[in-house]
Amino acid sequence: MPRPLTLDDLRRHALARSLFTPTTLPRAIERLGFVQADPIRAPARAQDLTLRHRVTGYLAGDLERRYARLAVEEDFFVNYGFLPRRHAALMHPRTARTAWPPERWRQAQEVLDFVRARGCVHPREVDAAFAHGKTRNWFGGSSNASTQLLDGMHYRGLLRVARREGGTRCYAARDAMPPVDDPAEVVARLDALVDLVVAKYAPLPAASLGQLLGLLRGGAPQWDSGRAAALARAKARLPHARVDGVDWYWPDGEDPGSRRHRVPERVHLLAPFDPVVWDRRRFELFWGWAYRFEAYTPAPRRQLGYYALPLLWRGEVVGWANAAVQGGQLALDAGYVSGRAPRDPAFPPALDEERGRLEAFLGLAG
Repeated sequence: MPRPLTLDDLRRHALARSLFTPTTLPRAIERLGFVQADPIRAPARAQDLTLRHRVTGYLAGDLERRYARLAVEEDFFVNYGFLPRRHAALMHPRTARTAWPPERWRQAQEVLDFVRARGCVHPREVDAAFAHGKTRNWFGGSSNASTQLLDGMHYRGLLRVARREGGTRCYAARDAMPPVDDPAEVVARLDALVDLVVAKYAPLPAASLGQLLGLLRGGAPQWDSGRAAALARAKARLPHARVDGVDWYWPDGEDPGSRRHRVPERVHLLAPFDPVVWDRRRFELFWGWAYRFEAYTPAPRRQLGYYALPLLWRGEVVGWANAAVQGGQLALDAGYVSGRAPRDPAFPPALDEERGRLEAFLGLAG
């Protein structure tokens, strides 16, 4: 009889499968399946902070610099980020939940013709050519209406991000994709998208699996009515087990109880959106405390800091650190769940080594 799974088995499985041996950038993105993006730099963007642990010699900004040569798309999945082109294609042609009126479609067609004529455009070129004016953005402020139109065209699959210029998305026309009318094809695509979700964030508690399928309505809103059935199919076909009263799911062919899973010995400072820590429900089950992303929390109410990086040491998230570049030097302010750093004499040099890796990644070392 196989021994029953434990929470420790699941934790080791999660770490071993996500913090794999560093490889090339294309292979890391392929293995992750999706890399969530965030524009905040504290001290670097989330996508770069995620990839630095998984790509050999990775430097901040490498994804943006190499993007145009990769078979990768910026797109919305369960969140906005980067994913292999063939995975992004599973969600298109995408039908947005907000229907555009005829006038908006006319504007979009004019801009699409403009983009096709030029190959690749910066939003300021579109704004200069069409003078769409200003509009209210998601945060209640004012934005160029052209920028908002380009965002909507990108989401609807009319445009793709061809490259970035100083962090700004530059767009090219996307080849039109035929509509998906076959119900069997819709089911197959939804199941493939669910498998991508599970492969990225497994092992997953049942509630988190349901949460992620809820977020999938952002990537494939046209199939929203099929999500409940997709969830039921996933629960029926995926390997799973009940551990301490919680149902857990993981990809077919994996063994969470394998003795070969080893927790990393080194210190890792992880991004708030790193797959190891993204699922806050799982985080609390694994490590027994609540990590919160507080960049949008008013400063007086922050407990951990503006952009606290969870601090992983020998299989335990023992605390967090806020990192900033000040005067060309890396400042690292760490806090600990227990109120003090681990007593293990190996911890201080391990933290110093992680500081050195972070400095090299930011181009501050040597």
